[in-house]
Amino acid sequence: MFLTLEVVCIIFIQRTNTLQGNDIVSSANAVSGLVYKKQSDVLYYFGLRKMNDSLLNENARLRQLVEQYRSIDTLTDTVIHTRSLVGDSSKHIVRYAEYEYRTARVINNSVNASDNYITINRGSASGIYKNMAVLSGTGVVGRVEHVSRNYSSILSVLSAKQKVSARLRNTANGFVIWDGKNPRVLTMIDVPQQVVVKKGDSVFTNSYSLYFPPEVLIGTVIKTEMVKKNAMQHIYLRSSTDFRNLQYVYVVENKMSTEKKQLEDSTAKK
Repeated sequence: MFLTLEVVCIIFIQRTNTLQGNDIVSSANAVSGLVYKKQSDVLYYFGLRKMNDSLLNENARLRQLVEQYRSIDTLTDTVIHTRSLVGDSSKHIVRYAEYEYRTARVINNSVNASDNYITINRGSASGIYKNMAVLSGTGVVGRVEHVSRNYSSILSVLSAKQKVSARLRNTANGFVIWDGKNPRVLTMIDVPQQVVVKKGDSVFTNSYSLYFPPEVLIGTVIKTEMVKKNAMQHIYLRSSTDFRNLQYVYVVENKMSTEKKQLEDSTAKK
């Protein structure tokens, strides 16, 4: 009875415009606001996976859109003159090496073996096949090696079997390999000694690669080492991808890779 009367009194005081009534309203608002905030935080936490998947899909869409704009050459024909349609011009649009991005989640990963592999939750049912490039949100990851219906195994850049064609700014091309030691350090080889390299310079994939899209960041220069026996230098890079904390990746399909490989193989046989 006492508690019931106490509650009734508090309600009467709250409905008045007295100082005490205002204090009660303010306190009630503060408590309810705190409760709502905690509720929102809990819902936000459990919704993080869905949010990450949504952002990953959006990033994949934007990356593919960028590739479409990047893969357009405008050529001006100054030799052959043909009758053009209304609204046409002497410029022709040529599309090449179109890349398609698919999102995937990392479900297993190794960084301490001589040849490290990553397992993702996408397979042939999702259009994944061998030799497709794999990227993270920050750089190069590896290449698809084995595929089942619902899973794929990726040969990581952290492998003696993996070699990535790369370029240093706009001055030199070479290959990036891993020496089997620190998973955050890669090595760019076959760079002439006369090439000037500065700490902090960026290294990207180049257009020579059959699998990886060009202009993908591989790492930044941390130091150089001259190799006297072949007049080359080794460039040590801090990998742009943190392989220890890899959670989501993009699997990239180069729709022109098969044609290019067939042409190069037939040329090599001759």
